[in-house]
Amino acid sequence: MMEKTSLHDAAGLRDFATSALCAAGLASSMAPTVAEVLVEGDLMGHDTHGLALLPAYLSALENGGMARSGQPEVLRDCPAAMLWDGCFLPGPWLLTEGFRQGVKRAHENGTFTLAIARSHHTASLVAYLRPVVEQGMVAMITVSDPTEACVLPFGGTAPLLSTNPLAWGFPGTEGAILVDVSTSTTTNGMVRRLSEENRLFGEEWLADNAGHASRDPAVRFTDPPGSILPLGGMASGHKGTGLGIVVEALTHGLSGNGRHTGPQGWQANVFLQVFDPEIFGGRSALETELGHLARNIRANKPADPGRAVRLPGDRALNNRARRLSQGVPLIAPIYQKLEEWAVKLKIDMPVLVS
Repeated sequence: MMEKTSLHDAAGLRDFATSALCAAGLASSMAPTVAEVLVEGDLMGHDTHGLALLPAYLSALENGGMARSGQPEVLRDCPAAMLWDGCFLPGPWLLTEGFRQGVKRAHENGTFTLAIARSHHTASLVAYLRPVVEQGMVAMITVSDPTEACVLPFGGTAPLLSTNPLAWGFPGTEGAILVDVSTSTTTNGMVRRLSEENRLFGEEWLADNAGHASRDPAVRFTDPPGSILPLGGMASGHKGTGLGIVVEALTHGLSGNGRHTGPQGWQANVFLQVFDPEIFGGRSALETELGHLARNIRANKPADPGRAVRLPGDRALNNRARRLSQGVPLIAPIYQKLEEWAVKLKIDMPVLVS
């Protein structure tokens, strides 16, 4: 059954989110950036990682889990690399600032790497890529929560890893290529949504607490809990587990804020990189090569004549263009939760697109 949605202007949603965050106590210098990243997630179609997160962010500001103001503590700093303690500042603000510095330093040094310990939640990773790519740079991000265990290691029965997403952005003559994938079969946000809606997954992307494959999100909430399967599922999950370990090494290992330290509270460790292709074979060479690849991929004869072969990021960028002109859809459960916070914070809801 099609879920009821409301359509909203993106600028109005950004203004609403900014007002809500400020009313909840977030610094006025940070709120617009956080709002921008959340709405960007919705524009690109990642609606479990867009404004759906705003109520949880507002709660975190209210209970002190998310810092309301401040700066990251710089623990290490050299021209091409830095280490920050994020001090539980909003992830969207920290990552936006990290990429701002990263683009500048990559221009100067060819590459830049930043590890962040103790960021708060980071929202949708694809939301950060486009602005970097539009400056002719290559961007890479990976994130993991050292307090979260929801994905079992291949062949196991108990959740151990996080969903551990990876994202890359590349410029090309045929448009940006934006890759944003989890090293698990699905996300916690989708598990929660389907559980609330009493729906099953279309595929066996989960496992019960005995390690048996399942489509039922309820297995995640048993005692002991079931798990999300690693990317590749029951047949090839060793690949997802391997990639998940890579993510945990880059995030927890390099930030120094790993699972073995017993961290507490909703958080994320972050690893991001920026590359200036001019220091390597040149921006023109990179964009030409990726343009050639993009044309050949899109020209590939589709197995289903009704579904063209796409590149990573095509759907997100098409969604973004359409939703900027026609409106951003919010499903009823998200709208209702935002409305509850609007009443609580005494702010106006965003107007509907006529």
